[in-house]
Amino acid sequence: MLRIALCDDETAARDSVRFLLEKILYEGSEDIVYEFTSGNSAVKWLKAHPGEVDLLFLDVEMEGLNGMETARKIREFNKELVIVFLTGYSDYVFEGYEVGALDYVMKPVKEKQLRNIISRVRGLLIQNQEKVFAFKNTDGTFRMSVDRILYFYSDRRKVVLVTKEKKYPFYGKLDEVEQQVKEQVCTGFVRIHQRYLVNENKVEFVGKGEVHVAGNVLPVSRSMKERAEASLARAMLEGGYK
Repeated sequence: MLRIALCDDETAARDSVRFLLEKILYEGSEDIVYEFTSGNSAVKWLKAHPGEVDLLFLDVEMEGLNGMETARKIREFNKELVIVFLTGYSDYVFEGYEVGALDYVMKPVKEKQLRNIISRVRGLLIQNQEKVFAFKNTDGTFRMSVDRILYFYSDRRKVVLVTKEKKYPFYGKLDEVEQQVKEQVCTGFVRIHQRYLVNENKVEFVGKGEVHVAGNVLPVSRSMKERAEASLARAMLEGGYK
C-alpha cells in the first residue's frame, strides 16, 4: 500500500502531477489520498494523522510557508515521511538534503521522472515494512514506525499505543498485539504486566517492580518480573534491539 499526498498552491500543477501518477500507480493498492493547497494545511493535517501518508510531493515555491519551511516543520514530528520536492529551479538542491528529501523533480514534471521516483519509494517501503505497526481506529488507518512506539497498554476492550507526542486507542486485545509485533514487526517488545507491553529500546530504568519509559513509571507484575527484567536488562546493555 502506497499512499501519496500532493502539496502545491497551484491547482493546475497538482492536476498535472495527479494525472501522471494515476497512470503509474497500482490500482487498488496505491492511491493519492490527500491534496494540500498550502504548507500550513499540510503540516497541520500530517501532524494530526501520523502514518497515513508515505510519500509527499511538495512544491518549493509556495506563497506563505514555502516548501522548504514546510519540510522543516514536518521533520520536527515525522522523520519517516518520504518527501520529494517539485520546483522550477535547481537552486534548492543542497538545502533539500538538510530535511532528508528523497529527490527533486523539475517542473514541468515528466512521466519518466515520476516512474523512477515511485519505483524507488516502493523499494523503500518493502525495506521498512517490518519496522511498522499497522492499526485502525475511528480517525483512520495508521502505520506507525516502531521507533516511535513507547509502549502499549490495555484499557477494557481497547489497546492504547503510546508515543512521545500522543496516545492512539484502537479496538483489540493486548495478547493479539504482542503476537503481531513479535511475528510481523520485531522482537523488541517485552510484556511486563497483563496490561503493559513495552518497547525495550525505550526503557530508561529498570527498578524493583517498575520500569521507566520516557518519564512514565509502569508496573512489572510478579508473574512476569523475572523474564521481563532479564530481557530489559540485556537490551539496555546491548543498546536495544536492532
